[in-house]
Amino acid sequence: MAANVLHADLGDPEADITSHDTYLRGFPHAAFRRLRENEPVSWVDDSAEGGFWAVTKHADVIEVSRDYNRFTASRGIRIEEMADDELEARRTLMEFDPPDHTRLRRLVQPGFTPKVVTTYESAFRSLVGHVLDDVLALGEFDFVTEIARELPIRMLCRLLGVPESDSGKMVDWGDQMISNADPEYTPVIIDKVDTEEYRLLPFRSPAALEIFRYAEDIALERRQEPRDDIITTLLTAEPDGEPLTDLEFKNFFTLMMVAGNETTRHTISHGLVYLDNHPEQLATWMADPAASSELATEEILRASSVTMHFRRTATEDTEIRGVPVAAGDKVVMWYTSANYDDEQFADPFTFDITREPNNHVTFGTGRHVCLGASLARLEVRVFFEEFLSRVSGFEVGEPDRLRSNFISGIKHLPVAVQLR
Repeated sequence: MAANVLHADLGDPEADITSHDTYLRGFPHAAFRRLRENEPVSWVDDSAEGGFWAVTKHADVIEVSRDYNRFTASRGIRIEEMADDELEARRTLMEFDPPDHTRLRRLVQPGFTPKVVTTYESAFRSLVGHVLDDVLALGEFDFVTEIARELPIRMLCRLLGVPESDSGKMVDWGDQMISNADPEYTPVIIDKVDTEEYRLLPFRSPAALEIFRYAEDIALERRQEPRDDIITTLLTAEPDGEPLTDLEFKNFFTLMMVAGNETTRHTISHGLVYLDNHPEQLATWMADPAASSELATEEILRASSVTMHFRRTATEDTEIRGVPVAAGDKVVMWYTSANYDDEQFADPFTFDITREPNNHVTFGTGRHVCLGASLARLEVRVFFEEFLSRVSGFEVGEPDRLRSNFISGIKHLPVAVQLR
């Protein structure tokens, strides 16, 4: 790979961007570059889900994200087409527009503000240290299963107030749901198996039943013995003068469990690959960690763009970049494409840990910007600070990529480390 170049293989310019199989080779950058340059707002035929507008430019993604009057989240945030009863059964914070979204977000936002998140750093740094001290001594290991899969979920358990010993099964449940197109994680493969009996469950996954039962047990405990944790806050809050219903609580719990783990874990894994492929950038970071860590974290977040897209639905006949969009049309914002838009980022296919400014949309933007963005930033930064302080070098093998058109994930990553 040439110096600093990200993604030497950009894939097929004519790749099917709806196919889960396309992403087994990585994000199809050539296809999205072609769209950005020639048809930045393009209609994509999708017989299974009814078709959608693909929005691929940074400025347009921001426009759609922020204008919730024209582009609503209330009809779903995935490409998937859902009937009204499915929408209501599976609705979370993410499928509401303001002011309802604002009221619900306030329930947990105090625990995720940048100021509060800084108070978590010591605990997370200690957790990272303990895990690394055990695993790095092995010399060679699967980075994902031994490290990246462990850290975010164990920290989330502490914030939620659930036993850290339950982290393993929580990760398994999350994998089955958000990775529901990959046969390694679930037998109920979303595009290969009839999932009709699970259509009222998050991600059409039977694993949601396990999470719901777990949430019910935790809720019962908290009602009997309230604690100073996020779950107690959810159970006692009254956003509309009424407490959350049991279904609202279970969906909220499921959202936090999945969103608080999956994306950060994959970001860390991608980051290790980038640093292995760019030794000059790694040397810069290791030479002055204090000066490099924050900017390097942002570049890893931009380059990895783990959540590849979210959807909105047009509420009226409108236009995006002069392209007519009809009321009811699905509009899909491709964050990964936006993060490689050369109108926003100079040399977007260059991995540059000194890049500044770095106005990526990895966490979305507007009212729906990721609630856990500050926590994710802290976890990525602290992990690499602790990891790089313990190793003199490392080599990674070929990433085993997730089969998904939604999450850009790495399932397995062989690593060999040399300790200081």
